[in-house]
Amino acid sequence: MKGKRIFWVRVLRRGTALFMATVAVWLLLMAAGLGAAADAFAALGERADFVSALLRAELGSTSGDVTNGELDGWGRMVLGQSALLRGNAAAVAAHLENPGTVPTVDQPAGGSSAQSDPLNPLKEDPDEEVPLPAVTAAPDDIVPRTLIPTSAEGYSYADGVYIFNRTDLDFDPAALSAAAVDLGLGDSSSPQILIMHTHATEAYTPSGTDVYTPTDNSRTLDREQNMVRIGEEMKAVFESMGLSVLHDETPYDYPAYKGAYTRSGDGVQKYLEQYPSIKIVLDVHRDALIGADGTVYKTMTKIDGTDVAQVELVLGSPQGGDYPDWQKNLTLAMKLQKSMNTLYPTLARPISISSPVYNQNLTTGSLLVEVGSHGNTLQESIAGARLFARAAGQVLLGLE
Repeated sequence: MKGKRIFWVRVLRRGTALFMATVAVWLLLMAAGLGAAADAFAALGERADFVSALLRAELGSTSGDVTNGELDGWGRMVLGQSALLRGNAAAVAAHLENPGTVPTVDQPAGGSSAQSDPLNPLKEDPDEEVPLPAVTAAPDDIVPRTLIPTSAEGYSYADGVYIFNRTDLDFDPAALSAAAVDLGLGDSSSPQILIMHTHATEAYTPSGTDVYTPTDNSRTLDREQNMVRIGEEMKAVFESMGLSVLHDETPYDYPAYKGAYTRSGDGVQKYLEQYPSIKIVLDVHRDALIGADGTVYKTMTKIDGTDVAQVELVLGSPQGGDYPDWQKNLTLAMKLQKSMNTLYPTLARPISISSPVYNQNLTTGSLLVEVGSHGNTLQESIAGARLFARAAGQVLLGLE
């Protein structure tokens, strides 16, 4: 009897707390103005550390509310009252399980509009090779980071999409997010999507049976271990959704790295001339993340209990050459990012805009896709590639 009384006291206390929190939010909205307050709450709601603190304040100890990386009981109920918080449940659960792993921001706070990421320095020359050390550490010694913003400071932001602008260009993210993508993808009787790799030999950290003969540090011609494998995984998902895909497996970065973008640009142009039905071109890479002290990092999140490499969409800009329609590609990127955020929160890093054009001026449907980094394993990156393709496919199917 006593146990039942304690249970119902907890129900009453927590129900009252939820009601009071709702009233407080309503009063804040009325006082601050709907637009400004909505933006502020959107930014806070996407911070796993903030929501974790909120849960602890509402529920007391939450040690029993996380099982296998997912919220249980009251935690799930509290977050379930809000679509914004519900979408961030995976990150919150991860933070509650291990509060020391607060998601990091992949840029320094403040600074000028043309910012630089300390783990991923801005390169003005796309043919500049990032020197990588030979991988000598075991995969478990590489430092994982979930690179998602902890605030909107330093980003362009609209509709839950964060954009890391490394250039001096101005744009209206809200207008671009609301704009339509007019590509006329057509039906799947002709090729719709081209997947290719300017740097096909990029590879990941060897792990388990995923080993390879390197051509250089973290690079190989083994197509089962380099970016060609990642492209094949994406292609399989797209095709399972009814989309028509061509996959260019040419290693444009071998035997010479320099000039790879010129060679891959020529290759893309030939495909576009041969198959005018192609409207989407995805140049699939992996990132390279090294700290100033030489520490190797990898992008990592957990989705449905699986370790998954994060995905970053990279946009070129007219700062690097003739590229008048760059904002149309940015609109497409924002649509894909919103789809990832909806289906798989924490999968996507912020969109990055850099100076080089990256051959994206060849068609208004071109994006550079970074799947994980050289510190990730192949299996982590395959998982990220598949989820990206599933989220992107949902958007592309709507363009037919």
